[in-house]
Amino acid sequence: MTLNTIDLFAGCGGMTDGFAQEGHYHILGCVEWETPMCVTLVHRLKTKWGHKNAEEEVIRFDIQRTDELFGGFADDEFGSHNGLDTLVGGNKVDVIIGGPPCQAYSLAGRIRDENGMRNDYRNFLFESYIKVVSHYKPDFFVFENVVGLLSAAPTGEPITRIIHKAFGEAGYRIISNLKEALFDVADFGVPQHRRRLIILGIQEKTFGCKGNDFMEDKCDQILYDFYHNIIPSYRTKHKTVTEAIGDLPKIYPVDGEIKENGKKYSHAPINVEGYLNHVPRFHSKRDIGVFQMLAEDIKSGNMKYVSINNLKELYTEVTGKKSNIHKYYVLRENEPSNTIPAHLYKDGMRHIHPDPEQARSITVREAARLQSFDDDFEFLGAMMYQYKMVGNAVPPKFARIIAEALYKVINKYRNNQ
Repeated sequence: MTLNTIDLFAGCGGMTDGFAQEGHYHILGCVEWETPMCVTLVHRLKTKWGHKNAEEEVIRFDIQRTDELFGGFADDEFGSHNGLDTLVGGNKVDVIIGGPPCQAYSLAGRIRDENGMRNDYRNFLFESYIKVVSHYKPDFFVFENVVGLLSAAPTGEPITRIIHKAFGEAGYRIISNLKEALFDVADFGVPQHRRRLIILGIQEKTFGCKGNDFMEDKCDQILYDFYHNIIPSYRTKHKTVTEAIGDLPKIYPVDGEIKENGKKYSHAPINVEGYLNHVPRFHSKRDIGVFQMLAEDIKSGNMKYVSINNLKELYTEVTGKKSNIHKYYVLRENEPSNTIPAHLYKDGMRHIHPDPEQARSITVREAARLQSFDDDFEFLGAMMYQYKMVGNAVPPKFARIIAEALYKVINKYRNNQ
């Protein structure tokens, strides 16, 4: 059984890759608006998954312009395309996957923004997601987002209540208590602590859901089975930073700096043969010294700089600036990494390599390993975009687990109606 799938807010394709790995899902189309992410996703679909028409299947467009997305567009910024309806053709869309950009719901984003992200347009991109779901009426959707969504209330009304109401009006049932849809991907073998909501939506009409008695309501039965039986069956022991990146070639600081193709490098080798995107970013001598000291502090067992207050004080001492959040963090060798964020494109101070001799932040490849991307997944574009797309992605290993769990649900319930 092949399940036709559309990926919205696809990014570089972390969710797509996991669903493709599962083997039963056929990606009809992906929608994403940033060029480097689209270029990377097209490359992956062509080289890994054999999609000869990948340039057409990846639509670079603003999903808020939903009617044009469906029917086609000719645009100065986004070029031209015949539209998602043309890609879908006469096929039934079985599953829609994806998650709107999460920055507006993230707790960190609300701390940094003076208005708590209340005025951010991304708060309501889920409405565009719902419009696509309502248009194609798949039996299922998978909506991924951050834990901050549980407490977000940009209009004063909890966003969870708005989402429940909107999906209900579209004819879909989701779990009533979204806290039960919260998972840490580290519990599923991804070498990183990353708490994410996985909201499974079920079309009520397909299953004749009644909504009044659990024993008679198939939607509630499916949701309970998915969240309390099937997904938990994939839990496994935690994978550590060392297990994830310890075998990668080491990159050491150099005396002075290296200039190549107009760029400065503080570490070498610049390019490691046989490893994609394992390229060091430039660090000042001051930062190299701080990284070395902090990593050595952990490795030696002194643990002087493990408290948030001490790290804040160190940052002020080094830079003369104050910060509401601690800027430095060394990855712990024998634990999963802290969350890999899109913020990595700005700096890597909270993702310092645990080896004091390397005295640097992690490379794109190391970030990708911690996100569970395969080594043959090549990230294209400028390094800042590579970090951003890795940090924004759904870990492919976890996406594959979601895909497998959903396939079990479909086999069990849709085929036995």
